[in-house]
Amino acid sequence: MATILRTIAEQALSRTTFSSLAMDRARDAAVDTIGCMIAGSSDESVAALTRAFDGEIAGGGQARLITGGSASPSLAALVNATAAHALDFDDNFHPARAHASAVLVPALLAVLTRGNAVSGKRFLEAYLTGLEAQATVGFGVNPSHYNRGWHATSTVGSIGAAAGVARLLGGDEESLAAAMSLATSFACGPKGQFGTSAKPLHAGIAARNAVDAARMALAGLSGRPDILERPQGFRDLFGGDDAKGWEGLALTEEHIIESRGVVTKRHPCCASTHRAIDALLDLKQEHGLLAADIARIETKVGISAARNLAYPEPTNEMQARFSMPYCLATAFLKGALSLSDFTRQQIERLEIRQFMPCIEMQSYSAEEERGVERLPHVVTVTTRDGRILSKSRLHAKGSLEAPMSVHEREVKFMDCLRWGNRNASGAAFLQLRTLADSENMSGDDFFWGLIADRQSP
Repeated sequence: MATILRTIAEQALSRTTFSSLAMDRARDAAVDTIGCMIAGSSDESVAALTRAFDGEIAGGGQARLITGGSASPSLAALVNATAAHALDFDDNFHPARAHASAVLVPALLAVLTRGNAVSGKRFLEAYLTGLEAQATVGFGVNPSHYNRGWHATSTVGSIGAAAGVARLLGGDEESLAAAMSLATSFACGPKGQFGTSAKPLHAGIAARNAVDAARMALAGLSGRPDILERPQGFRDLFGGDDAKGWEGLALTEEHIIESRGVVTKRHPCCASTHRAIDALLDLKQEHGLLAADIARIETKVGISAARNLAYPEPTNEMQARFSMPYCLATAFLKGALSLSDFTRQQIERLEIRQFMPCIEMQSYSAEEERGVERLPHVVTVTTRDGRILSKSRLHAKGSLEAPMSVHEREVKFMDCLRWGNRNASGAAFLQLRTLADSENMSGDDFFWGLIADRQSP
């Protein structure tokens, strides 16, 4: 019987063509991630990495950096993926419980080295391979793996992305399986780091590991092809108490991006807040609510979401992204959240701090969650005149069920460019959307100029 890794590799390489829908969604995910990379390029977590590896960053490296200059593919993946996840504005992928694209896109970009001509089409096909691999790995261990406290971006994400990188580098079935097996040995990342700069670093580590594992596999290194399912393997050690394994896995002709999609973020903060934010904004609009009307706001979220949101009184911008009171208060008072709301100066605004104490959060019980993949997040508002208003959201804005329009994607992309000190031109967004038509991404001066060339302050 084929091992899980060989099954993933066989499925990946059997896909010689992809539907136009799958390619369009892959392009949208890549463009969104590039915007997030640019926005995160000046974050302190990224600045610290460039200081740490200052001697290895110059103009003569093989792979280009979001911060300017170049480095080895391994280091470029580390820096660029950390930037992609630094502001928590990058997409989510429910089948893997991971920030799939923040790992995949920078890892794939890192192996677009000078002299290695890769078309935009091949790049997107490799992305789709890595995404499907992440979904399949996640199938066997989630939600138990994630609920146990593992940051799946850095575990499942690393393993799946290794398959995508190996495909982009021309690997065969054996190489893809070996790359994923080696990446399993690199898997790491506790969710206890949420709210610190180690959290975006997890995406960087995962991308670096995916690049290293794929390059090692193509050079002849290998691990056990049954490392996911065997005793003392990934499921056994990382799966948690309720990991179901891969016995019920059914790989279909329809790609996972067609059936499930990725969730493009509308708000630059932890996704565990998003459904509550959307529900509260729905209530505000439907009932014309003002701050003076509010007596209490109660939220009910999943257990893992409540654990993720560990900062009821945040003291810095990173903690604020993982604070339900801060995110809900800011969204309600401003009507939206933007990157500018997550700075040290902004999180101390008096009106926000005075509003936050009326917000409470509770979680579902373990019994309520048992056997259910996904429960809605519920917001209940009690007004000063005694009304009780409630709204539930099973899906956040940006999901397949509540998609963002092209215009909304462009608005987000422009916000990212401005935050990253780039020229916020609509032409850049439109040109990136033709990524699939590029004949050689590694030699595309517009593409790399947009990524690395900062404007004057």
